[in-house]
Amino acid sequence: MTVGRAYLDHNATTPLRPEAQAAMIGAMTVTGNPSSVHAEGRAARHIVESARADVAALAGCEPSAVVFTSGATEAASTVMRAGWGEIVTSAAEHPAVAAAIAASGVPTVVVPLSRDGGVELRAVEAALGAPLPVSARRLLVVQAANGETGTIQPVADLARLAHAHGALMFTDAAQAAGKLDLPACVGEADYVALSAHKLGGPQGIGALVVRGPQALPPLLVGGGQERGRRAGTEAVTMIAGFAAAVGAVRGQAAERVRLRALRDEVEGIVTTAGGGARVVAAGAKRLPNTVSVICPGRRSETLVIALDLAGVAVSAGSACSSGKVRRSGVLEAMGYGPDEAASAIRISLGWSTTRADIERLRAAWAAIDPGDARLRNVA
Repeated sequence: MTVGRAYLDHNATTPLRPEAQAAMIGAMTVTGNPSSVHAEGRAARHIVESARADVAALAGCEPSAVVFTSGATEAASTVMRAGWGEIVTSAAEHPAVAAAIAASGVPTVVVPLSRDGGVELRAVEAALGAPLPVSARRLLVVQAANGETGTIQPVADLARLAHAHGALMFTDAAQAAGKLDLPACVGEADYVALSAHKLGGPQGIGALVVRGPQALPPLLVGGGQERGRRAGTEAVTMIAGFAAAVGAVRGQAAERVRLRALRDEVEGIVTTAGGGARVVAAGAKRLPNTVSVICPGRRSETLVIALDLAGVAVSAGSACSSGKVRRSGVLEAMGYGPDEAASAIRISLGWSTTRADIERLRAAWAAIDPGDARLRNVA
């Protein structure tokens, strides 16, 4: 974090928690390979298995169900390439998941979104009930919560619906972890993707939860690490940081209340300052930290730049295009027009967000001139 700035882009990545940093520094002094049987190897193995238990507790599963990966992107690719007969998914998935589905070459049915970003259970049921060859297996793919709008999907209900039709379910819970009661939210899903850097851990480490006995071919082959489900020497240092971040977010109901109050204040700031800004999916069940706001007549990229120059970091959607700002496909799928989607920005809060950050946003937002032609949507 830069001194004097307000970092309000936690859904892209949240700052490394002090607990995670300390755990990583400690793990760096451990020499052994976790696959070695000597004392040094056993010390490294202890870090990995202790972390596996911590992640399992967060997700509400057995430790044996946790496979460490490089992040949620790898977890999604692993599941999508498992030879499905058909994939049923939503129009709100993160680009990494959507790209993994496209790369799989599997026939895909995309379920539309409602105006608040939710998937309709009846539409999903109709897709799941369509005929499929007897030997083929269907996979339902719906994220737990959207990183742009904050809309929470009914994953537990969707998973039960999938199972009733003989299908399995994958959910991307990268944004939900640390912000929702994860076992209650995704405990029915067969596959759950997690990413450490979304909850204050290091970048480059995550996990895939694999429930049940179903076979899942590994994306990476080589050694027998992770019970043969993901080859390669485990990243002990990053795994230690992941576990420490998990420990910091577990049971933090009060923190969710704090973030929700700040989120509501942010919504008041952006909607009462003039210019006609309005919050996306305001009446839906949403993450306690996320605000998606449409700014009619503006351009999202210039708003992001203007706020950045004023010392406030926000984004225009998923941080998935190497710094490029693109019109939100999620908002278009929700029924917003191209100009509206091109005017949206996302403000996302987290553990390091302070009262001073909100006040800096207030001042920066008030200083933006609604009549400034440079901010107008002329595309």
